[in-house]
Amino acid sequence: MANFQKYFLAIVPEGELQGRLTDLKELLRDRFGIKYALKSPAHVTLKMPFSFNEAKEDYLLDQLKNFLSNHEEFTLTISGIHTFGNRVVYLGIENSQELLSLQKNLLRFCRIELKLIEELSDKNYHPHLTMAFKDLKKTPIPNIIKVLNEKPIYEEIGIKHLFLLKRVDGRWVVCKNIPLGAENSAKW
Repeated sequence: MANFQKYFLAIVPEGELQGRLTDLKELLRDRFGIKYALKSPAHVTLKMPFSFNEAKEDYLLDQLKNFLSNHEEFTLTISGIHTFGNRVVYLGIENSQELLSLQKNLLRFCRIELKLIEELSDKNYHPHLTMAFKDLKKTPIPNIIKVLNEKPIYEEIGIKHLFLLKRVDGRWVVCKNIPLGAENSAKW
């Protein structure tokens, strides 16, 4: 019998930057009790969560590896604090043609080759790094923005991998990083 798990595809900043982003989320937790964003590493979603048979996870990874071998490394810029109304506070990602093209091609690939459903938020793509959502209803957003502005992040990062994340015990964890570009396929 199939054991379906939840997965999603994202860019996950690594190293010191991931640490700084996690520190910001923890600061929001400590100051305002906002903790839901800590259930996943800081990330830029490329394909919204989907269900997939865990027994076919290697197949999924192989398909993604083949797809990503045709996409080259690129740079992203993180800048500014923004909101989606009173629902989400996030760090902005400057749109780049490489990112938008990758996301569009990835959705098409997922729909055609993996038979995954496109979510509305897949189609209305707005790249961002979520800092607070779901549990911020009682916290005034201007207070959150003020705290985040005290520790601004403006950073250019090289994107060499995409990440497959998997839901495990109520948290999102990195399942595998998948290199971009044909020359990276040997590093798998």
